[in-house]
This record gives sequence, structure tokens and C-alpha cells, in this order.
Amino acid sequence: METRSIPSLSLEQINDGLSWAEQSVRGRHPMLLHSAGDEFNRVFNFITKDSYMQPHLHPGDEKIEKIHLVRGELAVLFFDDQGVVSDSVHLSLGRVELVNVPAFAWHTYVMLTDHVVTYETMMGVYKPETWKKFANWAPKEDATESADYIRSLRQEVKKRMV
Repeated sequence: METRSIPSLSLEQINDGLSWAEQSVRGRHPMLLHSAGDEFNRVFNFITKDSYMQPHLHPGDEKIEKIHLVRGELAVLFFDDQGVVSDSVHLSLGRVELVNVPAFAWHTYVMLTDHVVTYETMMGVYKPETWKKFANWAPKEDATESADYIRSLRQEVKKRMV
């Protein structure tokens, strides 16, 4: 059963998570709070500003992703099936701190501060082959085009924040 409260993190855990994210090729580090096979998935994500997550969706009616902001600022971008940004939600402490990402919704993140910490939950047993579907209209995370793509997404966020 899902709980609405966010587990607490110590300053040491935050600093360690962000340090691991900075050392990661992907610029992020997950801290899983669930066990393999659990129906309710809970994870803290420690993310650096230049981290790029290929837009993706979670295929399954139960896979509603709840993203709670713990530290920093980020924008969650939503796309149509052709890869055009259709909406964005700016998460900022003291303002909007939670977004629900519907199942089957293309989305990604753009970090707006040097470091971001999120607490994310989603129902469904994790199976790598069915957990998410990556958008074929966006570059893969390790593609040389990904740096230009994240810059274009950052520009899109700036336009929407005006």
C-alpha cells in the first residue's frame, strides 16, 4: 500500500547520494527503498544538472509515477507521440513539490539547479523488459546528440517559465 509520507534522509545520505551521482557517467544515482519483487516501488534519485534521461513512458495502467521534490528544482516535460513538448511542470520547494505522471505518458526531466533529489513511487513489479519504453524520436542517453537535445529541452523550459 502506498504511503503519502516521504521517508526522511539524513544530510549524510543526501551528500553521499549526490557524490555518487557526480561520479556516475549518467549523472544520477538511485537509492532503492523497495525489494526485488515488491508491488510498490520507492526510490530516492540523486541527480546532477547535466543528467539526461531519454524520454520514456511506463506501459501499464498501474504505472502512475509520483515524483516528489526533496531538494533543488526541476521541470518534468511531457511529449506527444511525435516528440513535441505538450506540457511541463516546474517543481520547486514551497511551490509545486509533486507531479503525477500518468501511465503511457512520454516524459523526461530537466534539472534547473546543480543538484536535485526526488522521491519517486510507482506501482507494479519491476521487470526491466516491461518497466519503461524509450522514445525512438529522442537520442539515447549515451548518444553524442544527447547533449544538444538536453540543451534544446532546457531552452523549451525557459520559454515556458516566462
